[in-house]
Amino acid sequence: MADQAKVGTPWSDEDLDTIVADYFDMLGAELEGRRYVKSHHSAALMEKVGRTHRSVEFKHQNISAVLDELGLPWIAGYIPKRNYQAAIFDAIDRYLTRQPGILEFVPPPGTIVTDPFVAPPPRQPDPMIPEPLQRLVRKFDPIERDHRNRSLGKAGEEFVVEVERRRLTSLQRSDLAKRIRWVANDDGDGAGYDILSFNASNGHERLIEVKTTNGSARTPFYLTRNERAMSVERPADWLIYRVHLFAKQPRIFHLAPPLENAVSLTPETWRASFGPL
Repeated sequence: MADQAKVGTPWSDEDLDTIVADYFDMLGAELEGRRYVKSHHSAALMEKVGRTHRSVEFKHQNISAVLDELGLPWIAGYIPKRNYQAAIFDAIDRYLTRQPGILEFVPPPGTIVTDPFVAPPPRQPDPMIPEPLQRLVRKFDPIERDHRNRSLGKAGEEFVVEVERRRLTSLQRSDLAKRIRWVANDDGDGAGYDILSFNASNGHERLIEVKTTNGSARTPFYLTRNERAMSVERPADWLIYRVHLFAKQPRIFHLAPPLENAVSLTPETWRASFGPL
């Protein structure tokens, strides 16, 4: 039952820590395929923190919105809402600092989605993100995190290899399906693409660079110098397969050169040398 003295007042740090921890308990169960009942969690939280059902549900949606900005999965049914209480950023920071496992989550091999392909998200103006949330995103940088998570990257590439085999086989091109090569696995990184596949209609090569995230379609990603060069050298053959929502229900959209038509490209690093490069 709601504590009338708390109605309309900001949540305390202790109460925010409680709901954030409970949210991640539910999210962990969802990612691992364990059964849980949201209404039971909500009822227990209402009793513990003395807040109304509406207040608890709204805070769940706030947490989802922050996780979306961090390139993390969020609980189905708690649609992100972004009119935050700023203290929620600190509570999520405290939780992830103590228990960072969710940041590196790699789902176990699962059933291939029958038709994972979707349209890419449209370009939009940069949203107004509060400075405390910007600091949180910088601390748990989803771009850098996905880039260095080789287990996640490899799992995404393996997923795409199977998707491509099924795609070509379904189009009566099993001959081409047998010729697919997982280049990054066989030869290592550096080719400027990860998978050699084919167009079913004419047999032309399809050079696929896989970018995988557990986050949503709009989660940013890195593009290396070799990948950028290959996109310019062979624009008719090279494609990005952006695998997103990988931890829950994998989806893929394509990005083809010129990439500037679909995304904003921003230089992130400099090469430092004591001689000519």
